[in-house]
Amino acid sequence: MDSKPEDGKRVRVSDGATRRRWLQGAAGAATALSLPSQRGWMSLARAESNPIKRIAFLGTEVRQHSHAQHFLDRHAMGYTWGGRWQKPRFEIASVYIDQHPQSDLGKQRIEKYKLASYPTIAEALTLGGDKLAVDGVVIIAEHGDYPANEKGQRLYPRYKWFKEVVKVFEQSGRSVPVFNDKHLSTDWGECLEMVEDSRRLDFAFLAGSSLPVTWRHPSIDLPWNVPMRESVCVCYGGVDSYDFHGLETAQCMSERRRGGEVGIASVQAIRGARLWEELATQDRLVTRQLVVAALTRSHNLPVEGGYPTAPITFEWAREKMPDSIGYLIEHRDGFRTTMLLCPIQDFNYAGMRSDTGEIVSCQMYLPMPTHGSTTADFFNPLARHIETTVLTGKAPYPVERTLLTSGMVIGGVESLHRGGERVPTPEMKVAYQVPEASHFWRE
Repeated sequence: MDSKPEDGKRVRVSDGATRRRWLQGAAGAATALSLPSQRGWMSLARAESNPIKRIAFLGTEVRQHSHAQHFLDRHAMGYTWGGRWQKPRFEIASVYIDQHPQSDLGKQRIEKYKLASYPTIAEALTLGGDKLAVDGVVIIAEHGDYPANEKGQRLYPRYKWFKEVVKVFEQSGRSVPVFNDKHLSTDWGECLEMVEDSRRLDFAFLAGSSLPVTWRHPSIDLPWNVPMRESVCVCYGGVDSYDFHGLETAQCMSERRRGGEVGIASVQAIRGARLWEELATQDRLVTRQLVVAALTRSHNLPVEGGYPTAPITFEWAREKMPDSIGYLIEHRDGFRTTMLLCPIQDFNYAGMRSDTGEIVSCQMYLPMPTHGSTTADFFNPLARHIETTVLTGKAPYPVERTLLTSGMVIGGVESLHRGGERVPTPEMKVAYQVPEASHFWRE
């Protein structure tokens, strides 16, 4: 179980000469709330004894298995927690749903939960008035019919909606906590601006996906403040999509290393034979060991007749998964992150300690509705962290994780667009430290 959390140390982010000078020494992550200290319990108790908090829920589309459906149902009706049914710890005061496809469930859910729907984001935040009238904002801008750019990035309105929220905050003279689902933007400058706005207006900003907070098999964490050499995630999915999940899987472990996170120096994304040739070089011995360790945590390996054709080795993976895509990331302190998108269906982590050579590995367990579950309960811990952020006014883990992983995705997409060229990222000097206590689901 969690040990007593320590306060996160201060963070610093430098955005390069092209952006405004970053506010140095910004406050670090809040203490963990999965097993809080006595002071944490008292703070949460005070928050929950006050009149119930009310949020504005902003979603791109509500259909079966869309992210907005998963979060809207949990925040309106509740979710399983600790062997019981957990009622929502706040109320949905308003909703704004941007699109209603043929498979729309949004109108049905609005009627079912008796929700107030508004035609604009500003009206959802002000409840049709002139000033901010809610205690929190949940932005679920994932899925829906939105254009793509020349690099294949889907242009979801995360940044646009966030700025509309910020405008209401500015006009109202106050701000409230905000959650943003998944990565921040497809543009690094916009990502930075979103985080800077949260600092400038002093509101809790929680972001990211379920991967860092879902179950782990086995239920382990990387020891805090130990020296590390490299992290690897072997997972599945598409570019500018599930690559973010894979990078979060690695980063929520890597950020625990001695000295904390210091930012990344470069990203190279390559595919197919070129990827496997690079991984076969002498310089990538540790990477190969970690790829194999991560693959042995998978429940969805390529099989013939119900079982792998041979023991799981690097050469086996090279033969059976030839069209994989890899992101090779160099951090500013010499640490490495490697993420492979392969023909499997889970997210598997392996990292090596540089002091002992020990390999730590696990699977971030995501039983998907189409292969492993009907309810996608891996959304439950993230829904709870969203509630906690609104109730306490503090994010349980730093938004800098999402900022940096957003940058890794941007760098990977750019590298692929350039034919696998190495992309230097001096602007991604994002440095932060996390508290010792972790936040993944242990039930």
